[in-house]
Amino acid sequence: MRTEVVVESAADPLRLVALLAGSGLFDDYTVYERPGLWTFAGGVLGEVVLEPGVVRSRWLDGPSLTASASVESLRSVESVESLTSLPPFSPAAPDVSAGWVDEPWSGRPAEALEAALRAAPWPAWNAYGWIAFEFAALSPAGRLAHLVVPRTEVRIEAGRALVTSVDPGEAERVAELLSGRPLPGTPAPAPVDVRPGGDLYRSRVARAISEIEAGLYEKVIVSRRLPIPFPVDVVATYACGRAANTPARSFLLDLDGFQAAGFSPEVLVRVDGHGTVSTQPLAGTRAFGRGEDVDSKTRRELENDPKEIFEHAVSVRASQDELYRVCAPGTVRVTGFMAVKERGSVQHLGSSVSGELSPGRTGWDALDALFPGVTASGIPKTPAIDAISRLEEPRGLYAGAVLAVSQDGAMDAALVLRAVYSENGRAWLRAGAGIVSGSTPEREYEETCEKLSSIAPYVVPRA
Repeated sequence: MRTEVVVESAADPLRLVALLAGSGLFDDYTVYERPGLWTFAGGVLGEVVLEPGVVRSRWLDGPSLTASASVESLRSVESVESLTSLPPFSPAAPDVSAGWVDEPWSGRPAEALEAALRAAPWPAWNAYGWIAFEFAALSPAGRLAHLVVPRTEVRIEAGRALVTSVDPGEAERVAELLSGRPLPGTPAPAPVDVRPGGDLYRSRVARAISEIEAGLYEKVIVSRRLPIPFPVDVVATYACGRAANTPARSFLLDLDGFQAAGFSPEVLVRVDGHGTVSTQPLAGTRAFGRGEDVDSKTRRELENDPKEIFEHAVSVRASQDELYRVCAPGTVRVTGFMAVKERGSVQHLGSSVSGELSPGRTGWDALDALFPGVTASGIPKTPAIDAISRLEEPRGLYAGAVLAVSQDGAMDAALVLRAVYSENGRAWLRAGAGIVSGSTPEREYEETCEKLSSIAPYVVPRA
């Protein structure tokens, strides 16, 4: 049976999830923040990895992991205050014979992931992980997706933490961490200079403008990679940066040695258990956080700039067209058109597009239709993705997605922007700008600097 423990805590959820991530209890973990709900998913009970041509999965022996949707749904909960003697931490031993199973796949990568997760041997589960931008490439390369069903899940909302685990000892150790240890402070950051690389980026933008004028596509997002000249403490960077940002979603992950943390400005796709699907395209950008007078001025510029308005309008139109493919006729609608959204160091024009999935359609169909985000790829998508492959080095997780998906069909996926990445001792940032016929290389370069400033000042060196 699973173990469930409730911990009452008035502590900042950000500091609690950072404590869990930095505790050393879990080699692999994911943090995913939605409004009012923080989820920490630690350890591996099941795992799916998608690579070009092959999907790899493994399901370790263990009881059903059926995490409750809320604390109120519990029938039997042991309060952490009643734990008088905590045993030594001893993870449940998985079945060592439960190795990887490789299956070939072709066609739609979302369909391959859906099929692999459908084979999970539990009646209910939640999975967390990431999808690379190359998930949508015509000739994909590298790891395309990595999703994990966690051994232990912690859901923090309304001043309570619900710990759910297939390992009683691990559940109690997590509860002890959340309730009994003073929360550490955040080390001082070492701000990263966002200006290097301007000449190369401006030349790429100029080439994209030429291709747009030649009629190859309407819009393309051109990005630039910014290496960080020191090893990064990704957990501390997340804690420091989240305190200074206002994301739609935030995330922190360490899966198979790849680390990332970010403050997503945009929900790529959200599907509830009843089949309502929504996406929130953001396009059109100005700097934010430079003082009330300056921010008001740049907001007015944003709301009245023909180039920014055009960029946003075509992005909303593309999102509508994508939802028409998977939603019931007459259900697709736009709300909050061109509302200004403040996201850390920048402000955007934002809209919400939603609909009801057609019978037989799933959240994976919606993800397939909307991925990659139009605001991080271009219009039309296929020629824009082709242009990105010519203009840039591989993106990996940048402009991909982090997501939470459940057995009941619910899905929540955030566009990966405003993030820090770290692997094999190297760390980097990345940002892009939407290029349309009215773009100028200098302005688009400045936009990347503005976006990088959502995270560059908060990067913490690894001790």
